[in-house]
Amino acid sequence: MNPLLATLSGKLTERWINLLVLPGALFLGVLATGVTLGHGHWHDLGRLRSALDGLAGRPALDRTGTAAVVVALVLLLSSALSLAAQSLGSGIERYWLREARLPPSRALARRRADRYRRADRRRTEAIRDPATTERDIVRLTLLRDRVGLVPPSRPTWYGDRLQAAAERVYGAYGVDLAAVWPRLWLVLAEPAQRQIESARASVAAAARLAAWTFGYLAIALWWWPALAIAVGCAVVSRIRARDAVEALAQLVEAAVDVHGRDLAVRTGVEAAEPERAPGPLDHASGDRMSEVFRKGD
Repeated sequence: MNPLLATLSGKLTERWINLLVLPGALFLGVLATGVTLGHGHWHDLGRLRSALDGLAGRPALDRTGTAAVVVALVLLLSSALSLAAQSLGSGIERYWLREARLPPSRALARRRADRYRRADRRRTEAIRDPATTERDIVRLTLLRDRVGLVPPSRPTWYGDRLQAAAERVYGAYGVDLAAVWPRLWLVLAEPAQRQIESARASVAAAARLAAWTFGYLAIALWWWPALAIAVGCAVVSRIRARDAVEALAQLVEAAVDVHGRDLAVRTGVEAAEPERAPGPLDHASGDRMSEVFRKGD
């Protein structure tokens, strides 16, 4: 038991440092640098060294107890800042995946739908043209799919990509993903669950990185180089979020593709037939599962 507890505590400590302490400590370091240098001395390393030397030379910091208290306060403040970034990141994630309810969101959704229709129309016209090569059709298909795999209904690509996963499994198997997914999760093997959880965590991590953008923008009011950090956070978070949402959507679809029939058999929607060849879930069973799991809603 003691080795197990030691391993768990080590993992928790590593997770605490990586998720809470390091991002917050980096932000505090940039904040202190910005406040010390300001716009007028933005690249004055001598001024920064003098400030650090003056801080280190204070007699109070020679006492072990005082130094320990300062370190503890820095750790606590770093953790508090990271927790605030996590909370803001959760809000950003919900914003990314929001529905088109408010007028600005509806306008963005219409704009995305118009882009999709134009791209789809160009692809259709190219298919009808005998002079069009297969490479051109593939290129136009990729351009259309970059907007959305199905006609967009959300104001953002992120929301549309996950919505597309739900619509695609419904079209293929008659599966209402919202009703079926909690049950499907229970029959997934642990490796499959870990992959989906990892993709989900990557989406949350990208949103947290986007949240730090606002913090560094605030520092840029005193020290303009922080603006470069903010832009970097915004760009990287967008790239990571797109990759993570794509991976999550593909894994969700794959889970239904591979394990949908297992769920139908386990819940009695389909009879277990050992002699039946393996294969995907049929549409009638998907419809029946969705009806059963919705419980009449």
